Amino acid sequence: MLFTSYGFILFVAILIGVYYIFPKRYQWTLLLVASYFFYAFSGLENFAFILFTTLTCFFVARAIERMREKEDEYVAQNKESMDKEARKAYRAREKKKRFNLLLLGLFLNFGMLAVLKYTGFAIRNLNSIITLFGAQKIGVPDLILPLGISFFVFQSTGYLIDVYRGKTFAEKNIAKLALFVSFFPQLAQGPISRHSDLAAELYVPHPFSAKSLKFGLQRVLWGYFKKLVIADRILIVIKAMLGDTATYNGVYVLLLILLYSVEIYADFTGGIDITIGIAEMMGIRLKENFNHPFSSRSTKEYWNRWHITMGSWFTDYVFYPMSVTKPMMKLSKWSRAHLGNAVGKRLPVYLATIVTWFLTGLWHGAAWNFIVWGLLNCLVILVSQELEPLYRKFREKFPKLTASGAYHCFEATRTFLLMGLIRSLDCYANVGLTFRMWGSMFTKFNFASCFGGEIFELGLELKDYIILAVAVTVVAIVAKLSQKKDLREWLYGKTALSWTLSGAILVAILLFGAYSIGYDASQFIYTVY
Repeated sequence: MLFTSYGFILFVAILIGVYYIFPKRYQWTLLLVASYFFYAFSGLENFAFILFTTLTCFFVARAIERMREKEDEYVAQNKESMDKEARKAYRAREKKKRFNLLLLGLFLNFGMLAVLKYTGFAIRNLNSIITLFGAQKIGVPDLILPLGISFFVFQSTGYLIDVYRGKTFAEKNIAKLALFVSFFPQLAQGPISRHSDLAAELYVPHPFSAKSLKFGLQRVLWGYFKKLVIADRILIVIKAMLGDTATYNGVYVLLLILLYSVEIYADFTGGIDITIGIAEMMGIRLKENFNHPFSSRSTKEYWNRWHITMGSWFTDYVFYPMSVTKPMMKLSKWSRAHLGNAVGKRLPVYLATIVTWFLTGLWHGAAWNFIVWGLLNCLVILVSQELEPLYRKFREKFPKLTASGAYHCFEATRTFLLMGLIRSLDCYANVGLTFRMWGSMFTKFNFASCFGGEIFELGLELKDYIILAVAVTVVAIVAKLSQKKDLREWLYGKTALSWTLSGAILVAILLFGAYSIGYDASQFIYTVY
């Protein structure tokens, strides 16, 4: 059931109508039924996997919490007979047991994800090696890839780790945990929520609020505007250029970089707007996933603003834990002693950063394009970190220049282009082709071809480019204004103006969106399986 389908819009409208007349204490059960109903449209066979994650995480988390409770009870009962060292040794043994149980839960869920998502990738790479020695290729199995598996596995394993760390409670009601795992608005593309945040929103009664309903509806309309008017229109041009890379190279690659950056932003943030808006209409607040990323002045800042919940997940559950493991501490100690303090303090951090970005790329997709994408982001961040002393000296030497708006604009433009260049790995068929297309920007000088009549052979007419220009300008202006104030709050008391603008957005969607003649609404590009 696509977010852009009439069926989905009808489904949400009926759900919200029933939601507010349903007994308040059972609203969460209605959400669970609705979430499972939504998931059924992705294929009934997919239920086995989301149920597997729900069941394993429920029982493992409950077992971890019970073990901790028994440990505390035992220490309290024997505090007189146990000295400090005995208590320390006992707690260490119990903690190891809980850790082993956590590893079991992680192994089961990440193992399921790895088998379903990466078996084909692994076999294809193995085949490319064994065929060099004359061996016969191994058959690639046709495995089911359930909708949103990367999201619900990451969200659920984050819950397990938080229970182990004592940062959230183990849910005692398996149906409530099932809702946390399967909450339908965020199932396909996030945000990746933490149990400590979402539990307080999902399970409590939500009385009707005209303000929440209005704000949520405005957010949903804004999301559809970005998706249907901008993203799906740009997609037509991008598909045309990717369909004939022999012709559309050189300056067309730069055009693709620019257009794809806008498309993926409109597509992904549009989807998140719809997700957050639907939840808000029911009184449920979800974490924001974007914070004006195109105003970022560095790659590091960009990744603090883009897909925020994914970045924080990898930071909290991969980077930091890996940085402080015993092997890393030993490596740091050894490298400080043999390679110097400067290398010693960097090596563990850099290794953890490389592994984190490798896994981030792999999470986005089972292909070398995504792995190289992740490692290139890592490279830029690490190089920038090493050059920070030079940047600092430059800022100290030219304070007026570096504090100026023009310089900030230069930094934001540089970051935008660099991230767009790396992101074009999403588009081309393989890494080799991507690099060749990058090189063509410096060897094929076909500017006249691109900006002549040929640009109108890419599936769009002049009126479409005008619509795109106006729509992107509107989004940019709204983004700029929203950095200074909450526009919805500002408009809330201005009823006539608020409804007029909402109506204008709706009309723009209906007239210029993907439901118009000649366009087809597509799946969200950032739906991660």
